[in-house]
Amino acid sequence: MTGELTADLDRQWPKGPRIQVQVKVPTDRFSITVLFGPSGSGKTTVLRCLAGLDRPERGSIRFEDEIWFDAARNICLSPQRRRIGYLSQDYALFPHLTVAQNIAFGLGGLDAAQRQQRIEKMLQLLHLAGLEQRWPRQLSGGEQQRVALARAVARQPRLLLLDEPLSALDAPTRERLRGDLRRLLAGLGIPAVLVTHDRVEALALGDSAVLLDRGRVCQSGPVHELFAHPANLAAARITGVDTVEPAKVLAVVDGLATLAVGSARLVALAPDATAGEGYISIRAEDVILEKGPGAPSSARNCVTGHIRTLTREGPLVRIGLDCGFDLTALITNQACLALELREGDQVTALVKAAAIQLIPRD
Repeated sequence: MTGELTADLDRQWPKGPRIQVQVKVPTDRFSITVLFGPSGSGKTTVLRCLAGLDRPERGSIRFEDEIWFDAARNICLSPQRRRIGYLSQDYALFPHLTVAQNIAFGLGGLDAAQRQQRIEKMLQLLHLAGLEQRWPRQLSGGEQQRVALARAVARQPRLLLLDEPLSALDAPTRERLRGDLRRLLAGLGIPAVLVTHDRVEALALGDSAVLLDRGRVCQSGPVHELFAHPANLAAARITGVDTVEPAKVLAVVDGLATLAVGSARLVALAPDATAGEGYISIRAEDVILEKGPGAPSSARNCVTGHIRTLTREGPLVRIGLDCGFDLTALITNQACLALELREGDQVTALVKAAAIQLIPRD
């Protein structure tokens, strides 16, 4: 027994995109693997293929020592035989069934006493006690989510597949339930694969991630590593890096690379860098701003620029700068007001060497 789910599949949609991906998911312990990417990148298609709801044209899917799908051998197990739990974006609760009846759906193989025992266990585990006789229309979005999750896990699946589980909720509820969902899944102890296009959601919920771009995997690994260190331009774009600019490595001394970026010179922590052309990526939250000329700082990079744009995003302000190259900073509203920042103002941007990632030219 390998203790993992492995999938190497090829799904071609008629007159549509071709999805070719390789995915590995640990199954011998609790973890959440995030399928992350923009709309149309193939995330839901991959999830449906894992569930047995879509059939690839080529490839194989293996769960530990079981073969779920093998195109060459014409093997394709049904979703029921794969023993998975599947949670769709809209939860798909039956409106004519109560909470208890929704959870009981799919438990027909148990006798009445066992079925009731399983329902009560799910009600307690997912904090739904007292709601068992309510109809789905009488539930809040968070309650509907937990009922759908209870129904998915009532059959004691070996793997949970969740397709954008928070997308149907309003923003405040979604923010509140992120931590709850992670705790619920950890309490269940079932490995999960979760689809999302939301960066915050991926970082809050995932242990590992697979980045998808136009039906291909462009990077995979621990979720925080992927978002902090994109390996290529596609990964940088998908993970929402705000500043990606062409750069030339001029020299590397003691692990620090001197870079030409536009008309500016920057220093990056890059012990493996070699002379040549590539790109830099800098996340907006890693840029610190000071009004006017910069004071002495521990940051290796201290560049002067002018504010081109200020865009308010709730409690934050996204600031576009001309520093000899295009640079984006993300600061709080309070910091923006304290610095009295306006378009056209001269500012100094401070960026630590470790915050600049080098991306090789594709």
